[in-house]
Amino acid sequence: MKLAATALAATSLMLSGCADTGGASDAEFKIGIIQLVQHPALDAATEGFQTAFETAGIEAEFDVQNANGEQATAATIASSFASDADIDLVLAVATPAAQSAASAITDVPVLFTAVTDPVEADLVESLEAPGMNITGTTDLNPVADQIELIKQIKPDVKSVGVVYSSGEVNSKVQVDLATEAAKKAGLKLETATVTNVGEIPTALDSLGDVDALYLPTDNTVISGLDAVLNYSDQKKIPVVSGDTDSVTGGATGTVGLNYNKLGEQTGEMAIRILKENADPASMPVESQSTFDLTLNKKAASNIGIELPKELLDEAVEVIE
Repeated sequence: MKLAATALAATSLMLSGCADTGGASDAEFKIGIIQLVQHPALDAATEGFQTAFETAGIEAEFDVQNANGEQATAATIASSFASDADIDLVLAVATPAAQSAASAITDVPVLFTAVTDPVEADLVESLEAPGMNITGTTDLNPVADQIELIKQIKPDVKSVGVVYSSGEVNSKVQVDLATEAAKKAGLKLETATVTNVGEIPTALDSLGDVDALYLPTDNTVISGLDAVLNYSDQKKIPVVSGDTDSVTGGATGTVGLNYNKLGEQTGEMAIRILKENADPASMPVESQSTFDLTLNKKAASNIGIELPKELLDEAVEVIE
């Protein structure tokens, strides 16, 4: 994916009907949305957030702006929302976007989603009591279960490769968890970092002869998913991802998050703030309570792997 660093993809939507508002809006609320980058998982989170309002029958105007993977652009968007007197609430999608929103916006509620560790990212004082005008949902994965899934898909696995962005604190948290889980599982974890999508092929080559790949919910690397999948096909090794959308896109499997559901859960929090005067400072950060086993049978077949029947029987979704 080629990302234009300076372009903003801005869309104003009003539900119901998702029609372009054009001029003045009679929507009950105006909500600004900062999405760090466009890829299926974050797109699904944003869509799920809007769906919550549609389901509740609440008319809201959504000003959706994409930072194209640039934190400086996210900061510019956050500043523009901070100066917009009509904004009732801001949603930030992904950790860097949330950090920009938290720095710039103090007068209206801010919600985040697709943030792995909001405490480590200095967004909240604690998960139970955020303490300021910001709260939201975490996308922390069941990383140990995902590492175990690699062993179930490829029982003879000895080493696992991980490529992640050095600039994303959410990714570092997941890699630390993966390192611990791999050690307990008797696996060797090889890691490589990138700063942009273009570095992914070189980083993958630097991993050496690994038996599988683990793909955390890293915004940079997921934006370059095609490069990861091309490497997987060439080396005939499986890819276990942190989210279900990447499996739909061609990864082998996951016990992971459904970002659409996570976004909808965040939307329900927003509705409580806007309609019931709930205080973000005292609203605990929420997480997804269940995780879906999703498998891509076609992707596995392409690399010469036959998925075990017991796994297929357990899966919530199998992509043929």
